[in-house]
Amino acid sequence: MDRLDAMRVFIRIVERRSFTKAADDLNLPRSSVTDAVRQLETRLGVRLLHRTTRQVSATLDGEAYYQRCLSLIADLDDAEGAFIGAKPSGLIRVDVHGTQARHFLLPGLRRFWQLYPDIQLHLSETHQRVDIIREGFDCILRAGELADSSLIMRKVATLERGIYASPGYVEERGRPNTLEELEGHEMVGHLSPETGEIAPLAFQLGAGVRNVTLPSRMLVSGPETNLAAACHGFGLIQVPRYRAAVELARGALVELLPEVASVPLPVHILYPHRHQLSPRVRVFIDWVAQQFREDARADGVG
Repeated sequence: MDRLDAMRVFIRIVERRSFTKAADDLNLPRSSVTDAVRQLETRLGVRLLHRTTRQVSATLDGEAYYQRCLSLIADLDDAEGAFIGAKPSGLIRVDVHGTQARHFLLPGLRRFWQLYPDIQLHLSETHQRVDIIREGFDCILRAGELADSSLIMRKVATLERGIYASPGYVEERGRPNTLEELEGHEMVGHLSPETGEIAPLAFQLGAGVRNVTLPSRMLVSGPETNLAAACHGFGLIQVPRYRAAVELARGALVELLPEVASVPLPVHILYPHRHQLSPRVRVFIDWVAQQFREDARADGVG
């Protein structure tokens, strides 16, 4: 294995904290991965990795070498791609909420592959915080206000939201017409993946925001269960309008407080620092942003 390939192996080991996972990602025998690191350590004369029975981590020298490898490999990939005119290729691992993938990404995916037929996609659905580097993702899509992060955040959409409940719930509990009339109502408690807390109902009042948290007998962490719980009459929910469109059309949900604006939901795509951004990830991120823009224009929202 040449030096550059060994660097790529070393990068993956550090990111995955595992020889075995790195070998699987790169489709290499584990012995080849082990030999690559041994060769690098012998050439450099330093120990690059701490090895335990549970995980692998970079030494101080290893962390410094990891950062240099990232920069060198990214520059090399960009330079070669520019000179040979090669289209981006390879595997992209993305974590995205399933509802966003199904609504915004899958419909246009054939067009993406017409442009980049040699790119493979691994779409993962995780409704919790992830360590993008350690878990091996190239980028992730997240909706909502995000905590401060060392990752680069690119805003790709702002989704309009509404308040919804089942007709049975409204018949039993009444229809609120003002925010004050929400008193005595219940909401489905949707747990934020960022904070682990129940996300409040958020309303735009002039230049300010008013958050309302109602009692919840049901707590959920997934958007599909959140929507289903509302359809079964377990409380109010606040979700993007595209999420409730089918249920509204078939009468499983009705909209409440339409005259009170819900705070829109921002959507960001997050990825590591630019020196780690390969050409294939760059074209994918640009395509994702375009998909959200096209859908927003079709729906008349921003």
